[in-house]
Amino acid sequence: MRNYLETFDILTPDEIDFFEKKVVLKKLKKDDFYIKEGQTCKEVGFVTSGLFRSFYHSSIEEEVTYCFTFSNSFVSAYSSFLSQNKTVENIQALTDIEMLTISRNEILKLEQSSTNWLKFFKLIAEQEYIKMEKRIFLLQKETAEKRYRDLLMNQPEFLQLIPLNFLSSYLGITQRHLSRIRKSISN
Repeated sequence: MRNYLETFDILTPDEIDFFEKKVVLKKLKKDDFYIKEGQTCKEVGFVTSGLFRSFYHSSIEEEVTYCFTFSNSFVSAYSSFLSQNKTVENIQALTDIEMLTISRNEILKLEQSSTNWLKFFKLIAEQEYIKMEKRIFLLQKETAEKRYRDLLMNQPEFLQLIPLNFLSSYLGITQRHLSRIRKSISN
């Protein structure tokens, strides 16, 4: 985590030391939930190892996978975290997970302690917004094959860990269509 924080060149070594004292190591087993629909998000996590799937239930009660969170990424039911309202999303471990978590209260204290923390959290929020925008553009502008190729290029090591039903849901296609795409790419 320290190396990650240092890459932003915003925080002092003392601020990073203080932060490291506030985080809590959390381990989840495969299929455990980080948060479930109807709960209120009280923390943010940083995934040090493992893979999460975020999904919601459609109006016809189908699970729709909309996000995967890989190692070296933040994870949270962010709308719930900000508003302190119940979330509509579920975040489930697809592998065993090790993560560092920090509570909302500790984050608020950090923000009050230094403008560096405000800058840091603003930068993280901006990066997450850009990732979300990219995801929306991929879904609305690109073909399923292009979306699959994007995942293949950016996170190839995890494709073996994501079950096809979750991957096809994430891409917005049927498993049959995904099989055709995978076959055409491998040829």
